[in-house]
Amino acid sequence: MKFTLKNITYLIVLLSLASCRKYVEIDLVGKRELKYTQDYQNLLNSTTNVERSYYFPVLASDDVYSGDEIYLNRFGVNDANAYTWKADIVGDNAEDDDWAGMYKQIYLFNQITSEIMQSQGGSEEQKRNILAQAKVHRALNYFFLVNIYAKQYNASTASSDLGVPLLTTPDLYASLVRKPVQQVYDQIIEDLSSAIPDLPIIADHKILVSSTAAEGILARVYLQMKNYAKALEYANSTLEKQSGLVDLKNYTTNPNIYPDILVDPEEIFIKSTRITSPTLSLHPDLIALFEEGDLRKTLFTIDGSAFGSWLSFTGVGYNKFRIISANSKITNGPNVPEMMLIKAEALARDAARYQEALAVLDKLREQRFTSANFTSLSLSSAQEILKTVIAERRKELMGKGLRWFDQKRLADEAGFVNTQTRTYKGETFTLAPTSNRYVLPIATKYIVLNPEIQQNPR
Repeated sequence: MKFTLKNITYLIVLLSLASCRKYVEIDLVGKRELKYTQDYQNLLNSTTNVERSYYFPVLASDDVYSGDEIYLNRFGVNDANAYTWKADIVGDNAEDDDWAGMYKQIYLFNQITSEIMQSQGGSEEQKRNILAQAKVHRALNYFFLVNIYAKQYNASTASSDLGVPLLTTPDLYASLVRKPVQQVYDQIIEDLSSAIPDLPIIADHKILVSSTAAEGILARVYLQMKNYAKALEYANSTLEKQSGLVDLKNYTTNPNIYPDILVDPEEIFIKSTRITSPTLSLHPDLIALFEEGDLRKTLFTIDGSAFGSWLSFTGVGYNKFRIISANSKITNGPNVPEMMLIKAEALARDAARYQEALAVLDKLREQRFTSANFTSLSLSSAQEILKTVIAERRKELMGKGLRWFDQKRLADEAGFVNTQTRTYKGETFTLAPTSNRYVLPIATKYIVLNPEIQQNPR
């Protein structure tokens, strides 16, 4: 946007929920308030405002690991604390950039949902579309927040487990009491479900919201809730509208022609991690999952020496976002492979249909392996199929931070999540599957300034 809107000063001042108590509006000379319908759409068109999400779950997940001290010593303090699952990640007086960034966006989305229907110059249809877009953005942010800063959804305890502050209006003085996990999920589902009728099936650009994106996010939400029937329903509905896959065999000799994310048939709705071009050393256990001829290993991982003299390391690094400069970000919005794997997992968990998951896996894997190395899967038990689905999720979604959510979701199922061990600057850290450290701490600064926010047990 070429002009500065007065209301954007809210977002500059609102660097965190803590600072909202000290807000003072500054009316900039020669500038104007949000007024026209298109003003609100312009806010949603800006990737700077709405695209980036989190980063700490990427480092905390078992996607990432290194025994190279030179690599580890490059971590900033906060990143090192996330990597080692520290009780306090950002220190006493610092911002948590994941928390602050996503709540800053939520303030924007709340402003849009509160004001758009009274804006000038747009049709009723346009206004309802913009309202729906903001709801979907807000829902996805709350999904990320509740899965980073609260316990894994458990139907028997979700009504009492502490979630996150749930703000749905642009009120700088709203209560910041943490709402129950169930209430946060209810809001997420309501936002997504109510938005669908007012969205196009496919958006003009992948940075914009579509009903297909909203349904894809619902599939992700229900999977995290372990409501596999509803996850299957929404994954199927999403795939009916968008099901394109990239055949990796077409890019082995010339990776530089890999599709730009804006035209990538797999991308449904583009969101990205907060740090868009990190140097990620991948866990050896993840690398070991790649079979002979798996082109995801060939194209999307690379020896650590390839990162150049300043960033090189011993090990294997994540490479997909480095293939072409147009894709220099790690996306974590819903995509077609994720929907296929949600479908496959839901089927694998159905005692009457688990064999159907194999056809879904084969369809995906055929586009991921060399012709010489692809063979249809032949597995007999539901448990074998489920383990294969989870392994495919780990390979297909690596680097996105979604693995952290899977670790939380699968922690109570034997054989899926192991105790993790890391050494950093001579100190050893462990993370058991049921550890409280799977729930990240809320920055001390926010609690000091807003005592109604209750800290997570460490």
